[in-house]
Amino acid sequence: MDELVPGANQALPAGALTLRVPGPFDVSALITDESGRVGGDADFVFFNQPGAPGVRLDGNALTLRPEHLRPGASRVTVAVSPAEPGAALSALPPPALSIARADGEFVTRFTPRRTGRETVLLLAEVYRRGARWKVRALGQGYADGLAGVARDFGVDVLDEAPPPPAPAPAPLADAHRAPLAPAGGRGPLTPSATGADATGEALARVNAPRSRAGARPVAPDVRLTSAANAHAAAMAAQERLGVQAPDGVSVYQRVARTGYVCLTIAEHLVSGPRTAAELVDYCQSHAARGGPLLDPSVAHAGVGRAVGAASGDVYWTALWAAPFSATGLARLVAEVVALTNAERSAVGLRPLAVDPGLATAAQAHSADMVARDFYAHTTPEGRQPWDRAAAVGCRHRGIGENIACGQRSAADVVRGWMNSPGHRANILSPGFDEIGIGYATGSLAGTYWTQLFGTAGRH
Repeated sequence: MDELVPGANQALPAGALTLRVPGPFDVSALITDESGRVGGDADFVFFNQPGAPGVRLDGNALTLRPEHLRPGASRVTVAVSPAEPGAALSALPPPALSIARADGEFVTRFTPRRTGRETVLLLAEVYRRGARWKVRALGQGYADGLAGVARDFGVDVLDEAPPPPAPAPAPLADAHRAPLAPAGGRGPLTPSATGADATGEALARVNAPRSRAGARPVAPDVRLTSAANAHAAAMAAQERLGVQAPDGVSVYQRVARTGYVCLTIAEHLVSGPRTAAELVDYCQSHAARGGPLLDPSVAHAGVGRAVGAASGDVYWTALWAAPFSATGLARLVAEVVALTNAERSAVGLRPLAVDPGLATAAQAHSADMVARDFYAHTTPEGRQPWDRAAAVGCRHRGIGENIACGQRSAADVVRGWMNSPGHRANILSPGFDEIGIGYATGSLAGTYWTQLFGTAGRH
């Protein structure tokens, strides 16, 4: 079974499930309805309240029986925090979530990217879609502990002491969320227009350091700005950050709807800063977070801003994109092939040759997953990798396939495959001698990768 990546989802089998996060972590769960809010404090399951209808916490394991959840519940969000008070998640191994049936049969697994200064991480949400239950990988961090998570989900939390007054909201931690100053703490909300004005304000602050680093300036794109504004508004409407907003549409789908076709795209989804300049300052305050701003391949940007009606929180979506080109795609595909062959060479295996038929089938599958919004080796009508290879004229004696979604670079996707036993076995199989790579952007996860291996039998 493939591992999940941030934003990916997978159908779950019926019946009881065990969700386990081994290691030095406290596991908790929040039970919510379609609004994303709890029905009351009893919907918060953690070490001091280890049970609720349909959910039971035992150490690092949650037993979930979706059919026994309270009436109206449609979502269970799983969170982790360090078991040692005051510890940072960045100092611990990544919390790996595994899901199994009641009989112990493995279902799926999700390991989030390494964290920064977050103290709590939302790992995944189990949610109802029609009559079925599915799981979506999240990997969203919070810097203000379980109390901050609980408040965002509607749990009443009593602080031990009131927070000291703040002259200004701190720049966001890696949680992508910061508290706003109390009323009067900063004076009136500084107007920062949506659309072209916000994009222009952001780029005025971005292009100077790009110039110093030798990168070309980023130009505003009206399509990216339109998508960014739509996504910021959707998040603000429900007071919730996410790649997939509460309206069910991902930021990448919004970009695709505008007609902008990207080769690569990065996003910042943030609440807290009041102006586009503050947003950029926050992004530039951390090397990893600020990477897209200095990425020489980024050519276009769009920034959207919206304000939550109830809270007054400001929600931002900033998009940084490199436009699609055949040359760019060929370069990215060649990089995946080179990194794959480097892994084979390291263990004494011959390199794989690129086969045009395998490449055509792999590219078609990545594009199909984007176009029809699915993520699987088997297409909705039941076609398998060998069926797709045969359809384009491949006559290989053996076929293997790796897929992935969400990774932003060739290095990231090959590293992810090598860290997964099943995918690694395909890459390092001595029986394969040819390869094709597919890559497409859009849909829920943003990027969709396919490796198609073949045994030509020429050796």
